[in-house]
Amino acid sequence: MKQLQEDLWQSTIHSMGSLNTHAYFLRRPEGNVLFYNTENEGDFEEMAERGGIQFQLLSHRDESGPSLNRIKDLFGSRLCCSALEAPIVGNDAQVDVTFQVEDHHLGDIDIIHTPGHTEGSLCFFYKSPYGKSYLFTGDTIFQLRAKWATLVFARSGGSKASLAESLIRLRDLNPDIVMSSAFVGNVSVVEVSGDEWAQAIDDNVSRLRKES
Repeated sequence: MKQLQEDLWQSTIHSMGSLNTHAYFLRRPEGNVLFYNTENEGDFEEMAERGGIQFQLLSHRDESGPSLNRIKDLFGSRLCCSALEAPIVGNDAQVDVTFQVEDHHLGDIDIIHTPGHTEGSLCFFYKSPYGKSYLFTGDTIFQLRAKWATLVFARSGGSKASLAESLIRLRDLNPDIVMSSAFVGNVSVVEVSGDEWAQAIDDNVSRLRKES
C-alpha cells in the first residue's frame, strides 16, 4: 500500500483492461475505514498491521465482489452501502449498514447521496485532523486520462439529470484531495484548489445538461 497522507493509504492497483481501481484505507481514532474494495492479500496484511478495519464503505454496486466476505472474515468489519445498492451488493456479502436518503453521517464521515452513475451512488467526505479534507467520489466523477469525467449506467438506475444535480451537491465542499473508485490512465488522486474543483463540476454539469 502507498501512504498518501498521515492517516491515508492507497491500495495496490487492480486493472481490468484500461479501467483501473484503488481502495483507500483511512486510519482514525473512531475506527479505521476502507473505502471501496480490494482483493489483494498484501493490502490485507498491511491493514491488519495498522489496526484493521471497522467499516468498509462502498460507493456503489460496481465495487462489490467475493473479497467482501474475505475482508469481513479477516477484520470483523461492517459492510456499508446505500439501501438502493444493498440488494445487488448482498449477492456477494451480507450488508451490515444500509444508508437511507436521510442518513448523512457515519460518525465524522459525511455521507453524500449522489444518484446518477447508479441509482444509489454515494460519495464520502472527511476532514482529517491533520489539516486536509478528503472526498471519495466513487464513480460519480472520476479521472479519464487526467481529465474529470462522468458516466451514467442507465441499466443500474442512473441518469444524466440526476448526476448533474448530484455534482452540484459536491461543488461547494472545497475538498483538498479527491479520490475516485475507478479511473482510466495514470491519475487516481488529485489535489485541487477551490476554483479548480468548481470548474471541474461546472464543466461536467454543463455537458450532462446538454446531453439530457
